[in-house]
Amino acid sequence: MILRSIPRRSVALIVCEAFVILGSVAIAAHVRLQTVTITGSDGILGRALFIAFVTQLCMYFGDLYDFRTLSERRELFVRSVQSLAAASMILAAVYYWFPDLIVGRGVFIVAAVLIIGLLFGWRIAFEWTSRHLAPATRLLLVGTNEGAVRLARELFERHELGVEIIGFIDPDPARVGAAVLNPGVIGTVEDIPAIVRAKAVDSVVVSLSDARGTLPMDKLLEMKLDGVTFDHLASVYERYTGKIAIENLRPSWLIFSEGFRKSRAQESIKRLMDVFLSLVGLVVISPVMLIVGVATIATSRGPALYRQQRVGRHGRVFTVHKFRTMRVDAEKETGAVWARPNDDRVTAVGRVLRRTRLDELPQLWNVLRGDMSLVGPRPERPEFVRSLTDEIRFYGQRHVVRPGLTGWAQVCYTYGATVEDAMEKLQYDLFYIKHRSTALDLFVLAKTIKTVVMRRGAQ
Repeated sequence: MILRSIPRRSVALIVCEAFVILGSVAIAAHVRLQTVTITGSDGILGRALFIAFVTQLCMYFGDLYDFRTLSERRELFVRSVQSLAAASMILAAVYYWFPDLIVGRGVFIVAAVLIIGLLFGWRIAFEWTSRHLAPATRLLLVGTNEGAVRLARELFERHELGVEIIGFIDPDPARVGAAVLNPGVIGTVEDIPAIVRAKAVDSVVVSLSDARGTLPMDKLLEMKLDGVTFDHLASVYERYTGKIAIENLRPSWLIFSEGFRKSRAQESIKRLMDVFLSLVGLVVISPVMLIVGVATIATSRGPALYRQQRVGRHGRVFTVHKFRTMRVDAEKETGAVWARPNDDRVTAVGRVLRRTRLDELPQLWNVLRGDMSLVGPRPERPEFVRSLTDEIRFYGQRHVVRPGLTGWAQVCYTYGATVEDAMEKLQYDLFYIKHRSTALDLFVLAKTIKTVVMRRGAQ
């Protein structure tokens, strides 16, 4: 399921561009050195793979594998040049300390020119091919309720997923031809088999909330036995968006759906990773924490650390530790309130800490103690949890795991300060809880590092 969060086009692009970079290095080495050995003790393969790794890592941080950010060719070219420039600086530093990794004098300069030209041309060709020739998954949506429209809208906005909405089905014949998004209602339930054959539909998507009472289940079963493929709207939404829609979600889907499993081995591995990485982190970044603490005390009245009650696993309240980013009297008159953009309660140093997420570093102690995990849902204050549990279905389910220093919701959604934001983040939290694994945790940690490096911090 984690690979669904990384579009197949991105996976194909990463693999193909690795070969493009390796080929560019090989051509550059041949031009500069004339005679080139690929493998063996004197071969360039290992050093070329290192160049490809550094280059693609910089491209990842430059969002060159996120198709949603690359809307025009000028932006693609600029980001490519910036990524190659960053890779050049990193490689220059590495070569200074480890000269044995150098492929040959002047090879990378020639390779960089080739990489920019070949990658830019390859990207244009790949984009055209994937849009016009690559097979798309064709879906037919049964119903025009809010859930179906929301799914269609998200899939329309994410072309990189390679999904095409053929149209909508409505039980009411009078609705045929009505506009929904684009296209609109193209038939009734009785028309499904003919539409599936005529439009080469891969799957007919049905919402169980519509299926009970409004749709002829016997007719749908007959179509199923006749070869029509049906899928549940909640499962399709989860598969393509990386979150679980809760508007029309029923407890039965959560009970019988795959996932939501945990084993002692998995829990032990997660805890060992938490302890090891939090210990290493506390040791390595202790000088940074000292500087941040001194800067906090020197620039505003009050202590360096801020302690606050948060709700953890199974609803247990614990004390979280953070660097103070607000005035000491920030909630004296208002009580507990959401943080907001351009919050005047935040200090000058606090703004920097929040933008870089350095204010979160003391929470490594909470991870080491076992109050939190490195990856999990964001821990909220008890005051907010009580109100959100009353207003949002399934909100309490996010407390079946330890809260996290970072999480799937934090890297997929911007900071939220409303009930609507909390509902959106809950959908990502439920997806994480359902599919939690070591691989997903490592993926979230990698995206978190990217978020911090690119300075896309919280409020």
